[in-house]
Amino acid sequence: MARQRDERIDHAVLAAVTALLREVGYSALTMEAIAQRAGTTKPAIRRRWRTRRHLVVAAMAEERIGVVDVDTGCTHCDIVEHLDALRTGLADPALAHVLPALIADLADDPELRATFLDVVWEPRREACHASLEKGRARGDLRTGVDPETVLDLFAAPVFFRVLFGHRPAGPGFPEEVTRAVLGGVGRGAICARTPERAGERLRTRGDG
Repeated sequence: MARQRDERIDHAVLAAVTALLREVGYSALTMEAIAQRAGTTKPAIRRRWRTRRHLVVAAMAEERIGVVDVDTGCTHCDIVEHLDALRTGLADPALAHVLPALIADLADDPELRATFLDVVWEPRREACHASLEKGRARGDLRTGVDPETVLDLFAAPVFFRVLFGHRPAGPGFPEEVTRAVLGGVGRGAICARTPERAGERLRTRGDG
């Protein structure tokens, strides 16, 4: 009989990977450190995940950093919440210090790259896509607009600023992006709040 897999080890290892990514980053992450932090052995880890890259992808999928499910009844407000979660998630070292190097590593591993897109990236898009579909049902979005393109329009500015750091991506940036994109693809969906009120809302969440 095959030995039953101990899920406690799985969770301990993935938690150790996330913690170490925040502490030492992707390039300095080692199997030895992961095994020691998780209280297990390198052979036990390698029986579950073939490489360090597989471990990191699995840990990122488990952690779901920057993924939120929101439904305020306001398309504008929902998108701001999604983008703010993405912004703060990308500021987490477990993402910010990992994504550039990991994506480069995945270039020569099409299978793992597909897994990364499916279990790490797609949940963020699905959550935002659900908000867009609700907005479409309310009549907030123009008909005939490709939702995949709209998702890219929302997310790209946040990724661009956080990863390149050429301009600040402060608490008010998700609001700016949402207004700009909905101004092009929306149909009266832009919220009537003033930027000052938006800033007050974000400050109540502890962002500044």
